[in-house]
Amino acid sequence: MSHHRPDPRRHGRDRRAEILPARPGRERFTGGAPSTAVIGGGIAGLAAATALAERGVRVTLYEREDTLGGRVAGWPVRLADGSPATMSRGFHAFFRQYYNLRGLLRRADPGLRALTPLPDYPLRHRDGLTDSFARVPRTPPLSALGFVALSPTFGLRDLTALAPRAALPLLDVRVPEVYEHFDHIGAEDFLRRVNFPPAARHLAFEVFSRSFFADPGELSAAELLLMFHIYFLGSSEGLLFDVPREPFPQALWQPLAAYLRKHGTDLRTGTPVHRVCPHPDGTLTVEAGDGTAGRYRAVVLALDTGGLRHVVAASGELGTPSWREDVAALRTAPPFLVSRLWLDRPVRADRPGFLGTSGYDGLDNISVLDRWEGEASRWAARTGGSVVELHAYAVDPSAEPKAVQRRVLRQLHGIYPETADARTVDARHEWRADCPVFQAGGHHRRPTVRTPHPHLVLAGDLVRTGLPVALMERAATSGFLAANALLAGWGIRGQTLWTVPRAGRSRPLRALARLAGEHRPRSRRPGPALP
Repeated sequence: MSHHRPDPRRHGRDRRAEILPARPGRERFTGGAPSTAVIGGGIAGLAAATALAERGVRVTLYEREDTLGGRVAGWPVRLADGSPATMSRGFHAFFRQYYNLRGLLRRADPGLRALTPLPDYPLRHRDGLTDSFARVPRTPPLSALGFVALSPTFGLRDLTALAPRAALPLLDVRVPEVYEHFDHIGAEDFLRRVNFPPAARHLAFEVFSRSFFADPGELSAAELLLMFHIYFLGSSEGLLFDVPREPFPQALWQPLAAYLRKHGTDLRTGTPVHRVCPHPDGTLTVEAGDGTAGRYRAVVLALDTGGLRHVVAASGELGTPSWREDVAALRTAPPFLVSRLWLDRPVRADRPGFLGTSGYDGLDNISVLDRWEGEASRWAARTGGSVVELHAYAVDPSAEPKAVQRRVLRQLHGIYPETADARTVDARHEWRADCPVFQAGGHHRRPTVRTPHPHLVLAGDLVRTGLPVALMERAATSGFLAANALLAGWGIRGQTLWTVPRAGRSRPLRALARLAGEHRPRSRRPGPALP
């Protein structure tokens, strides 16, 4: 794919973002459109379904749960005081460099009015050190230098103590080459080699690595370097982000569902898929949990790790033995906890809407939802209370859930003492263990968008894309790539994509990084090609 200079006035403030045009072709099907099943109604599946339906493809979307959104879904609950509310799997940050995700949301909300910015992304360590990104410049390399200048955890002495040659690769992260050089190294091992200051390591990078739902000791150094590129030296969008003004279903997925129905998509929520059976003529049959079976020209598997393993294992004729083995080898991250508390009194007015935490016995962040979410704000205004959410990532699988819930609650009371005497009107605790884990050495076995079957494609944040994307943006991008792969085979123009630059954006810094090139360690497997 070639890249061109984008129009920053229309697509964001970063003038160096890359545009990746789809292959040329007809605008859309005007008759005799192929039928396609999209299995999975999370961000990846919704992106694939959207791109296909817009081109006239007859799309049927299967989703196991009763609601859309996948790991960003929400569902109705009734609180102990009789109030209706929406529960979810927890806070998500919609960063400004999530170009493709934001493009998906613009289908139903062209002005992104459903999102609102949070003023800061503060990080607090138990030792009392706090980092903030509100005043950090956004344009690289000033962003990294500004962080060093303003951070109490990373001083000039720490900067001079860095191991220069080991740190140079941070200045020119190239995708997908970063996986060739650094995927076999653990993130913690890499930071030790760089002599990264311990306080900054625990505060900033531990918070980021745990946002992947993984312990820093498990995470691939390549993924860590990719995050550094996306948020610091590769993009001028910075680390500030937006959040939905209302719960996820009302703000995001119900409007997008209406958009998909308008384009003829058959949305089958509450309908798991058990098997996909290929036929000699290239078509595939999808066997659903409601006893129905549909035959399709193509299938998009947009499932989480466990769901993908299950469907592939049950579909004995799908793919090649080596492909099936790679899917079976996929791992999920350790369990995580989301505790949402409806309290009978307010959190102090100067508390941030979101606070990342480190060193607090497993508590990873605190959100005060009534600061930005309309439903929570209305409940707080009516009752005089507040709505607080706690996250604990990468929990020891052997830990007793209620003990973890009590522990993170104690940490909240220590960080925000005014909550210690609050009465809990209601509490909901969500335990999940379905996120992919990107451990050192595992990248070469992660599947790509294309599969051994020409009409079966994959999407999801577990999929290799060959682009500098992560988390929700990786899911959205992979969904569009999956749709593009099918559309290209049918001679139909696909979706144009955007990313942060696929290499370091500063020429002097790239020159410095090249000094370390011949000394970089290499993994035994080559990096992936762009699907």
